[in-house]
Amino acid sequence: MGLAKYREKRNFGVTSEPEGSSAKKSTKSKLAFVVQKHQASHLHYDFRLEWNGVLLSWAIPKGPSLDPSVKRLAMAVEDHPLEYGNFEGVIPEGEYGGGTVMVWDRGTWTPENADVDDGLSRGELKFSLSGKKLRGSWVLVRTARPGQRNSWLLIKHRDRYASTADVELEKPRSVSSKRLMRDIAEQFAGNVSKAAAADPGGDH
Repeated sequence: MGLAKYREKRNFGVTSEPEGSSAKKSTKSKLAFVVQKHQASHLHYDFRLEWNGVLLSWAIPKGPSLDPSVKRLAMAVEDHPLEYGNFEGVIPEGEYGGGTVMVWDRGTWTPENADVDDGLSRGELKFSLSGKKLRGSWVLVRTARPGQRNSWLLIKHRDRYASTADVELEKPRSVSSKRLMRDIAEQFAGNVSKAAAADPGGDH
């Protein structure tokens, strides 16, 4: 997909989101992943996997679950630049995705498919995560909805990292700054009350 759609949706004279260089492979030997908690018009979590020089991205309305019995809807969205993995701050209201963004988790990922591109094409991508909050084996599975190729499910595999604990409630702080959503909004002159609603105990 590249970064054309990403750039078309944003005014970089207004938003502090990175424009990103042309899609290029990272110089690091391991592939990065990041999960960004995003309080826009609705709270969701953006799940991103580095592949072919961009961050493949899915929006997860309820966030990842460590419980293998829970299937979380993950809507595929436009590819993002690798630089986006470090973005934490506020997208101005009125801009695409306006609201507060937190680096909720990040680390590296390892494909479990022999051929990642084939897995993405077929709609089943298996992988392991090594992050601060998310670890172990996972799978992204495209749903069978006709004409809905962007609709996937994120599912945790049963392993020693599986749990029924609510990781979003128990580990709400940024892995980058250790801040809560309200703190990030306050630092970057965002909507503090709206951001605070995404914190544990917030007014949802």
